[in-house]
Amino acid sequence: MERSVIVTGGSRGIGRAIAIGAATAGYQVCVNYARNAEAAGEVISLIQSAGGKAIAVQADMTKEADILRLFETVDTELAPLGALVNNAGIVDKGSKVENMSLERLERMFATNITGPFLCAREAVKRMSTAHGGKGGVIVNISSVAAKLGSPGEYVDYAASKGAIDVMTLGLAKEVAAEGIRVNAVRPGIIYTEIHASGGAPDRVERFKSMVPMLRGGQPEEIADAVLWLLSDKSSYVTGSLIDVTGGR
Repeated sequence: MERSVIVTGGSRGIGRAIAIGAATAGYQVCVNYARNAEAAGEVISLIQSAGGKAIAVQADMTKEADILRLFETVDTELAPLGALVNNAGIVDKGSKVENMSLERLERMFATNITGPFLCAREAVKRMSTAHGGKGGVIVNISSVAAKLGSPGEYVDYAASKGAIDVMTLGLAKEVAAEGIRVNAVRPGIIYTEIHASGGAPDRVERFKSMVPMLRGGQPEEIADAVLWLLSDKSSYVTGSLIDVTGGR
């Protein structure tokens, strides 16, 4: 049976690698993006040129109306929803908590916590056997920051990812008997553009010496873990937090 997957923040970095990998694995793919339509279009072109089916849908993860439109578009244009990857997230410039503004905190938590919650809610409504669905998989992209706390830089980001870890554990138990598996992948420092958006484009190079493997990770290495969780090979795995951190 053909199934579709929504990858939030799927136009760049880890999300891009996940979207391309999911298409290769046989999913019809919805690439969600916030602003960069060109980057999303490139991902769609790559998937289509390889024989896959994909669409790009703009939706701001801080706006419930956008999220509802995202899921409704998939309902009408792709195969029944079988998976959700909550990948979209933001960081901000490094800062101590004492200097963080309310606006920064509200934006961080709206994007990194509320958005994934709303997406998970809509996915459960469609995939749960209690609602007539055929089951499915939710994979949340967390961060090693949830373990480390990111003092002096991103305590707000780390806290948002800690919330995602707890959501993963609770939701997994809530819907396990309804045919839905829920897991999280916690990347370490990965070569993506998110560091530049936080004002630290060289962050991986600066911190890779702290990683036991002495290198940063690649988006495809995170995607491989996500794709395993999306597959039947992980059919007895739910409520797990999988670290892909180079040993950190």
